[in-house]
Amino acid sequence: MDFSNFIYLKEELSLIGVMVFLLIYDLFGSGKSLKQFQLIACLLMGLHTVWFALPGTSAEGSAFGGMFLNFPMGNIVKTILNTGTLLVFLQARNWLESETTVIRRGEFYLLTLSTLLGMYLMISAGNFLLFVIGLETASLPLAAMVAYDKYRHTSAEAGAKYILSAAFASGLTLYGISLIYGTTGTLYFEDIPAHITDAPLQLLAFVLFLAGLGFKLSLVPFHQWTPDVYEGAPGSVTAYLSVVSKGAAAFVLMTILYKVFAPLIHQWQAVLYGIILVTITLANLFAIRQQNLKRFFAYSSISQAGYILLGVISGTALGMTGLVYYVLVYMFSNLAAFGVITIIEHRSGKITIDDYNGLYSTHPRLSFVLMIALFSLAGIPPFAGFFSKFFIFAAAAEQGFYVLVLVALLNTVISLFYYLRVIRALYINQNEHPIGPFRSDSYTRLSLVICTLGIVFTGIIGLIYEQIHLFSFGSL
Repeated sequence: MDFSNFIYLKEELSLIGVMVFLLIYDLFGSGKSLKQFQLIACLLMGLHTVWFALPGTSAEGSAFGGMFLNFPMGNIVKTILNTGTLLVFLQARNWLESETTVIRRGEFYLLTLSTLLGMYLMISAGNFLLFVIGLETASLPLAAMVAYDKYRHTSAEAGAKYILSAAFASGLTLYGISLIYGTTGTLYFEDIPAHITDAPLQLLAFVLFLAGLGFKLSLVPFHQWTPDVYEGAPGSVTAYLSVVSKGAAAFVLMTILYKVFAPLIHQWQAVLYGIILVTITLANLFAIRQQNLKRFFAYSSISQAGYILLGVISGTALGMTGLVYYVLVYMFSNLAAFGVITIIEHRSGKITIDDYNGLYSTHPRLSFVLMIALFSLAGIPPFAGFFSKFFIFAAAAEQGFYVLVLVALLNTVISLFYYLRVIRALYINQNEHPIGPFRSDSYTRLSLVICTLGIVFTGIIGLIYEQIHLFSFGSL
């Protein structure tokens, strides 16, 4: 065996090393030392993230006959996913210290890192076989994470719904890939376009493949699982699902559409056009009706997925830059919101919008963080969410999708209404019995500080966008 192939898998091997260390530590650590499990996990994940965020730490090239591809833009996306995972680890402390989960604390970190490894493989796949391995590696542990609170029937129900939906989506994806192989004779991304025609079986293969990833992205009409799973899953798992999983799926969808289905560009752009319109509009309309904050953010994340697809449909380096930048900003914004929701749900059991009436009077800092996050998600300047929407709208408009951009802009106005509903509850609505005062743990406070700084400074520091744009040209 040529071990030189593994030089391109440094990040994957490092992540496996973190997983193995945590597994051994969890199995053989003493009761006293296991109290520091989260600290160790966060430190290792932090070192892993920082090390591979430095330039020059990952060699560009291919391994195992072109099945695995290592390229700069893929490494940027992996770094964003690493950052999101680290923030989720920081926010999970209170939940993992509860009586029902403390004895299984190590499993959460191992399951989370397993899904992250699967996303790595999806991003670096140059062959559909490796892509499917990565997809299933990412999907199966997520079902266990959703059902992690086994003493809550809502968590078990959410896990069942997720695994059934995921199994069906995986079946559609595999069937589509089998049609691709049957009509082209290859599974390599770079070889397939030469054999792609307008054959009905190949069009069906594209539809089935899009349906599979549409489930991961919660695109309409593949979105029905999202509100129930978001509501039933633990808060930290919901945050991970909404950001890390969705970010990986969006990037993979764009790269495969332009690497594999490039000859069918007019057909799949027409399909995406309709999906974007329906996804953004329906999600915004349903979000207005929600009282439960987890279901509220479920529909918010569905609409955000529609905005992300504007970068996909553009198909240019500007679109790729806009997509990756949007995922980065969305990560900070959504994790800030879920960080506040999770700590309040854990300490008070409150989860509806009306429960947050007058929250500012007892928790001014948490209210401020949630307000900043909602402003960013709504795209209000000067926060980073405004710039992310501007760049992704510009990418779509550059390719002539003016009507689509206009509808997206009108939906942004609609989204202001329901985001401002929550802010009104925080600062304007009165409550005779607001959520009582409590002190959040230092890990959660650190994660919220990082998210708030990210929301503010990713929009101000132009170097971040420029660096992403620099590596976009070689990714399509």
